[in-house]
Amino acid sequence: MTDYMNGTGVQYHIHLKKGDVGRYVILPGDPKRCKKIASYFDDPEFVADSREYVTYSGYLEGEKVSVTSTGIGGPSASIAIEELHNCGADTFIRMGTCGGIALPVMGGDVVIATGAIRNEGTSREYAPIEFPAVADFEIVQALQQAAVQLKKRYHVGIVQCKDSFYGQHSPETKPVSYELQNKWEAWKRLNTLASEMESAALFVVASYLGVRCGSEFFVVGNQEREALGMDNPILHDTEVAIEVVIQGLRNLIRTDRENGRI
Repeated sequence: MTDYMNGTGVQYHIHLKKGDVGRYVILPGDPKRCKKIASYFDDPEFVADSREYVTYSGYLEGEKVSVTSTGIGGPSASIAIEELHNCGADTFIRMGTCGGIALPVMGGDVVIATGAIRNEGTSREYAPIEFPAVADFEIVQALQQAAVQLKKRYHVGIVQCKDSFYGQHSPETKPVSYELQNKWEAWKRLNTLASEMESAALFVVASYLGVRCGSEFFVVGNQEREALGMDNPILHDTEVAIEVVIQGLRNLIRTDRENGRI
């Protein structure tokens, strides 16, 4: 591959190099969430701001950790995980927002993904569609343990990933409405928990790279509950999800240390 950074070792998009980040990285979508997440670190420091990629590094449980935003969707998320891996990271946890699909999933809840439906395009440039997009089991366990420890309302299961936000929220206006609506009905019948835009790509790229990746989300609301006239709180404060991902990462670091991986 062409070296666009002239031998400096700096990654082209995220503007980071080896030593800038820890092996453990939290991946929010929104760059504005990075400073807030980093405030939970010990000795947090701003590292880089390039395009949609904002990075801070610090420490948890004595281990260097980082947070890097990925922007919206699979293409930019896949760039982030590839370039972060080039910088030495090998454990990734996406922390973002989602919309509920299954009726028990309500605004304010936390969703922890065990796998993702590959209804997006990025992962298809890494693996055949038959290949599953699956979260790392140890990360799922660490996040679930965190939700229990913090007494947060949570759900664990499959999420759906797509490329079009408005294809989900106003499918009837799109030329391919027949396909969007039929598939959405299938996701509902399959008890899919929620919809978001990055996990499928991240999970597949992580499989290709041989690294660990998991995802955890704050539920903003549930359009299916609204359609049925059910209570549907719409919430935007992601503090709950941040607390869970920080505690989950602490749990994971402790487990890695106990197992001699650190």
